[in-house]
Amino acid sequence: MILVTGATGNIGRELVGQLDAAGVACRVLVRDPARAAALPLSAERVTGDLTAPATLAPAFAGIERLFLLTPGITTATTAHAVAAARAAGVRHIVHLSSTNVLGDPMPAMGRWHHERERIVLGSGIPATVLRPGGFMTNALDWLPTIRDGGYVLDPVGPGRIAPIDPADIAAVAALVLTAEGHAGEHYALTGAEALTVAEQVAIIAAAAGRPITVRPTATAQEAVAARFPGGAPPALAEALIEGFALLRADTEGFRTDTVRRLLGREPARFSDWCARHADAFRVGAAA
Repeated sequence: MILVTGATGNIGRELVGQLDAAGVACRVLVRDPARAAALPLSAERVTGDLTAPATLAPAFAGIERLFLLTPGITTATTAHAVAAARAAGVRHIVHLSSTNVLGDPMPAMGRWHHERERIVLGSGIPATVLRPGGFMTNALDWLPTIRDGGYVLDPVGPGRIAPIDPADIAAVAALVLTAEGHAGEHYALTGAEALTVAEQVAIIAAAAGRPITVRPTATAQEAVAARFPGGAPPALAEALIEGFALLRADTEGFRTDTVRRLLGREPARFSDWCARHADAFRVGAAA
């Protein structure tokens, strides 16, 4: 049996759907069962919370393989999950990390992920680490300004990123969870196209059939404020500002061929993802 954490998020939702399509039994750990209503009926639901270790034993009972996704900037939930996995006799952990750990010097975002990796790799349980780059779904963070004013703020200018479809991350996770030979591996996952923000916005506009402009920001702080109107925690705000600076400096865009090597196909193109989600970007368009 496979346990999926983060099952209602962009990656977990795709992973549960792909496991269901393959006829692979899985269980999902959810804090709010109502949020799991859209998941396949075949997925066993167990209520628990990674921030409350006393709630985890029922979810981990009988589990052999674990997909571990612990967002945020702390390590406590990772430690709780690993402790529960050890107690339950889990045989393999597939841990979602980030390409940020590959930075030299490692940025704050990378350090947070690196600490979680250390907990997983130090558990004594065979593990595979998935290190994706930026998600295509991050473009949904632009919806407020697109809906309100038909524009996207751009704090990275000439910087390029090769965004990856969460469905491709899920496909790699499903493979690693169900096939032998991946324990001990670290897989850096990206899309195949290195795009600027302006190029991404042009693709979104074409898919949505509406004009969307790009507004360069005077400072990275402006982009952080737009993303978190109520204010971001200081450590997160500093990490985002650092990340924007690093992205601006990377005018080539980090790319790997890992998805193609593992899945035997090219990763999804950003235009493919935009075509599937075009309706979201049409809301608020001028009549």
